[in-house]
Amino acid sequence: MQAKAVVFPGPNQVEVREVSCPDPGPGDVVVRVTHSWISNGTEGSFLRGERIAGDTAYREGDPWPFPIVAGYQKIGVVEWVGADIRDLKVGDTVFCAMGKVDGMFQSMGGQISPSVSPRSQIWKLPQGVDPLAFSGLVLTQVGYNCGQRAKPCEIGDNAVVLGDGMVGHWAAQTLAWRGANVLLVGRHDDRLRRFPLGPGRHTVNAKNRPWLDAVREFLPGRVQVVVDTVGSVQALQEIMPLMRREGHFVSAGFYGTEDRLSLQPPRNWELSVHMVSGWTGPRMDATLALIANGTLQTLPLITHRFPVAQAGDAWELIESKREPVLGVILEW
Repeated sequence: MQAKAVVFPGPNQVEVREVSCPDPGPGDVVVRVTHSWISNGTEGSFLRGERIAGDTAYREGDPWPFPIVAGYQKIGVVEWVGADIRDLKVGDTVFCAMGKVDGMFQSMGGQISPSVSPRSQIWKLPQGVDPLAFSGLVLTQVGYNCGQRAKPCEIGDNAVVLGDGMVGHWAAQTLAWRGANVLLVGRHDDRLRRFPLGPGRHTVNAKNRPWLDAVREFLPGRVQVVVDTVGSVQALQEIMPLMRREGHFVSAGFYGTEDRLSLQPPRNWELSVHMVSGWTGPRMDATLALIANGTLQTLPLITHRFPVAQAGDAWELIESKREPVLGVILEW
């Protein structure tokens, strides 16, 4: 069958074009997409040719990772259900991760409609909540995973989140929900304003003042949790002397091939290092529930919407940052 997709045919190239998909089978669902949420960081590194799969960095000699269908998250309406599936029906509003596609570097892609997807890639959405709130569910789950991974993290413990992108926001929201005293470190006032301040919630723009000074000011005592969403080994090394013994690093940034963190220094403080990546069913379920009950806020992070035909313009904005931009939605 034929579908429309956002395709990266080569580095820094974006096209919206017709693609071929396998015909759906008894374990598949066909979803007509209404909206997809761009993952600026992950998709951007694929667009630039920095990755070949998931968190696997491109290295010289690897196969060139193009063409590829962009993305991994969208919402839409079920228009066909395979014979083996009993818990979905035509007309259901769902979140959908990846769909099958032929003739691409990877055989699955996100921003494609209609999407021929295995049942494992589908979540039925609850009624009474704007479906758009779930359109970035995989990425929201990454932030949730960052924020819940460190254990123990008790009420009142200090936590630092490095990066004011979407994952940073959702990690900070999750840590605040757990009762931590959170400092969100970023470089964009417009993004930092989207993290609601209050008791135990702080922000600092690292372009305007030394961020380690803000750690000392806002988080008296030592830091229990540091979440890195930007891929900065240097920042991890700089904050290490401020951490509590048996504290936690949570690594969610993309380091490319510059990913060398010496093990001896964190060993001196008996620090745990958590390497988070991808999604699991239970984490997706938990994230969906937290969005539905209002704990995790997603809609306030949306800054732009583009018709899918203008996906190239959306990416030009994301890459150039010619105006403040954070969450970008494609409307199908």
